[in-house]
Amino acid sequence: MKRPQPDEYSAFQKAYIDKVSDDPLQEIETQSITFPQFLRAIPEDKIDYAYAEGKWTLKEMLGHIIDTERILTYRLLRIARNDSTGLPGFEEDDYVRYSHFKDQDFGLMIEEFRTLRKANLFLYNSLNEEELQRRGLANGNPTSVRALLFIIAGHMQHHKMVIEERYL
Repeated sequence: MKRPQPDEYSAFQKAYIDKVSDDPLQEIETQSITFPQFLRAIPEDKIDYAYAEGKWTLKEMLGHIIDTERILTYRLLRIARNDSTGLPGFEEDDYVRYSHFKDQDFGLMIEEFRTLRKANLFLYNSLNEEELQRRGLANGNPTSVRALLFIIAGHMQHHKMVIEERYL
């Protein structure tokens, strides 16, 4: 798949796109297996750990990853179906603040991620070249379906790196 061009995503999202190879679908599929395995190997005493005051716990980060994947996939679906309605942004800290991720079972959250990713892969793999090139507006920025696939893969990879560097 051709890499998205800078006019297909916001400057903020470049960091996510840069983390992804030229085959985001393969990365997304691989992540559906390797990320749950990675999470299951985290020591139990780290699950409710936050590396600094005001930072998310691992449960909250996983909840954020799940929420974000849902939102990005919703954007992808709307744009792929040629819906020209501008799509709103979201405040990730509020999503975590008003969730109850801290009270949830980490193992069930891992399964939720795995199941969500597996379901989303049916949509991602069904996209044809015309749909991949479609563009819309998300959070006031131009975005393409193709860019969203890269962003989905890169967002998860970004948070895996944060876990490795700051939580373990």
